[in-house]
Amino acid sequence: MSDEQYDVVVVGGGAAGLSGALALCRARRSVLVVDAGEPRNAPAGHVHNYLAREGTPPGELLAAGRSEVIGYGGTVVTGRVTAAERRDDAGFAVSLDDGRRVRARRLLVTTGLVDELPDLPGLAGLWGVDVLHCPYCHGFEVRDQPIGVLGTGATAVFQALLWRQWSADVVLFRHTAPAPSDAELEQLAARGVPVVPGTVAGLETAGGRLSGVRLTGGEIVPRSALVVAPRFTARADVLTSLGLAAVDQEGHGAVIGSAVPADPTGATAVRGVWVAGNVTHLQAQVISAAAAGLTAGAAINADLMVEEVATAVTTARAERAA
Repeated sequence: MSDEQYDVVVVGGGAAGLSGALALCRARRSVLVVDAGEPRNAPAGHVHNYLAREGTPPGELLAAGRSEVIGYGGTVVTGRVTAAERRDDAGFAVSLDDGRRVRARRLLVTTGLVDELPDLPGLAGLWGVDVLHCPYCHGFEVRDQPIGVLGTGATAVFQALLWRQWSADVVLFRHTAPAPSDAELEQLAARGVPVVPGTVAGLETAGGRLSGVRLTGGEIVPRSALVVAPRFTARADVLTSLGLAAVDQEGHGAVIGSAVPADPTGATAVRGVWVAGNVTHLQAQVISAAAAGLTAGAAINADLMVEEVATAVTTARAERAA
């Protein structure tokens, strides 16, 4: 593959990457998608809020997307891009973890993010099942159930009030979060959300599902779902090799993660490199990541077109002058 050149190499084969690849293939561009097979939503049973695909298992959605990209002439390979570097001709040399190198005129990086979870026994094993973050992704599935919110930062009260939309039985575990202000306590009380003092020691399970939250004092508060606030860290290693860095993102006055800056089309500060999905937008769900991939794909195609027209004009002028 060292001699193979593509119009675009897409790094990451999730919703954003496959959507961008599909748009580019339909624009008759040569496209290679390199996917490490580590989708962020792998623990989840279903994709939600995706119009006309509501409830689709994540793996099924990705398989359908890969099939569509391949059907329009794209190439999808399993692997990891370890680095990318600019070539003298303004294209890029892309290195894969198996030692292969390919060339690309443009790059679309859709590597997503990593959810860094609080360090509590039993929590990671239930992530995406009974330990949740996004109410729009999972709230309906745990409606009217006993829900706990683990306080770890400044967003804890907001989370508790938000999740109250889906259940009347919501409690806020103070844990390591700042003490709620008087105004916040009034809001919580008005919505019937009690605050449990003390720190959480771990989770209790029954039959592989969450049954309760255990405090350091030994008390167990029965819960069917626990809401946590991960730190959202962009998977930006490939972009770092190109001189791009993820920057801190804030929410409610606190750092909640990192993302790679880009303009509305996904264009980064490095010429010829676009990003889409969670690597640049922490709040993007599957459907919005797919939309961002389409936007980036269209922008990349237009950028290539402008370059090709300029080259054609230069060639035509040279031929007339000869």
